[in-house]
Amino acid sequence: MFRRSGVPVASWLHALAACLLIFLCAPSASAVAPVAVLTIDGAIGPANADYVVRGIARAARDGSQLVILQIDTPGGLDTAMRDVIKAILTAPLPVASYVAPGGARAASAGTYILYASHIAAMAPGTNIGAATPVQVGIGPDRGARPPIGKDGAGKDDSTAGAMARKQMNDAAAYIRGLAQMRGRNADWGERSVRESLSLPAGEALKLQVIDLVAPDVQALVKALHGRKVQVLGRELTLDTAGAPINSIQPDWRTRALSALTNPSIALILMTLGIYGLMFEFMSPGAVAPGVIGALCLLLGLYGLQLLPVNYAGLAFILLGIGFMIGEAFLPSFGILGLGGVAAFVAGALMLIDTELPDYGVPVGLVAAVAIVSAVLIGATASIALKTRRRAVFGGPSDIIGSIAEVLDDTAGGEGWANVRGETWRVTSATPLRRAQTVRVVGRSGPLLEVVPAEHP
Repeated sequence: MFRRSGVPVASWLHALAACLLIFLCAPSASAVAPVAVLTIDGAIGPANADYVVRGIARAARDGSQLVILQIDTPGGLDTAMRDVIKAILTAPLPVASYVAPGGARAASAGTYILYASHIAAMAPGTNIGAATPVQVGIGPDRGARPPIGKDGAGKDDSTAGAMARKQMNDAAAYIRGLAQMRGRNADWGERSVRESLSLPAGEALKLQVIDLVAPDVQALVKALHGRKVQVLGRELTLDTAGAPINSIQPDWRTRALSALTNPSIALILMTLGIYGLMFEFMSPGAVAPGVIGALCLLLGLYGLQLLPVNYAGLAFILLGIGFMIGEAFLPSFGILGLGGVAAFVAGALMLIDTELPDYGVPVGLVAAVAIVSAVLIGATASIALKTRRRAVFGGPSDIIGSIAEVLDDTAGGEGWANVRGETWRVTSATPLRRAQTVRVVGRSGPLLEVVPAEHP
């Protein structure tokens, strides 16, 4: 057997094989499936729902073992909330909703999402609850809730009260079903809906509304190691010890959708679109105002159709804009325009229910748009009034007495002359010279009668 420095070659080979084995086995500790983190910060709307739905699907494709949905929301739209819950219930991997950081809340729609998640967690100093639904519709009792008795039933027998009770019972049954699915406190969830109750993190843990309290995401991931969860009928055991944490940030699509579904942005886009088209109609061929206006109008309408719009408010806005456009073409001298501004303000104020968190149209924005519209209408009416007082230019009587310049020599009879920048056929009883100044003294159709300017 060959030797080198007194050590057998076989010993070297065995040592090398052992090192390779250790090297190949070492990555197993770091080969733990990652944990994906999604963040909802603000009102839950179409943009947030799209972000969560696509984020969960992306985490599943990337091989993540867990999705942590970090929440800080005052609530949001019912349709968007249900889209998020459907994505959680049908997810192929567990989803943990985590109310954080300290001072955050999971109010209204956030409470339902927390109940629907496989794991519910909160950071110290956060709260959950106030899950009473807010109705969005048309009528004087929009958002009204019937009085609640000790048995939880409403006492208002009116149609509005019946609709409110129907919505209340539906929301209570929804959160109770989610609580029973996840083994959480169903009674408190129903009371949160019917009585708008809220809980801080510590009490929520005692009442089994949530599963655990953790100060941050890293602590939450560490605490979940070895936890068993049911996902689509099968039991999974989380192996989060040392798992890498990947934060999935909103992409350009989510940011664009968030901007378009902001009621203020949608209202501004729709207003700019209408004014762009109006300027295009007033000055045909300008092209740019028409193109920009059409794009803004379509984007604004797209944003509004994703929101729970009050159609009475939308009708008022369209009526007001129609009146303002009519002011540019009809000689109403401000009457149509002022009526349009009033209708626009009324419609903008009732367009979105202001009880929905972060979805009301600010009064300051409505006032600013109304003032700008009034200024434009005032300028249009002022121009119309000045035009009305101005004498008619170019008529048969106006051209009489005008000074003209002869364009060629005439020995009597007819010739041509430049009258106010236009070429006219002229006739004179006296011979005229080229470039001679003459005065128009009569008109017979397209023929002007002229005399020398020095003629008395």
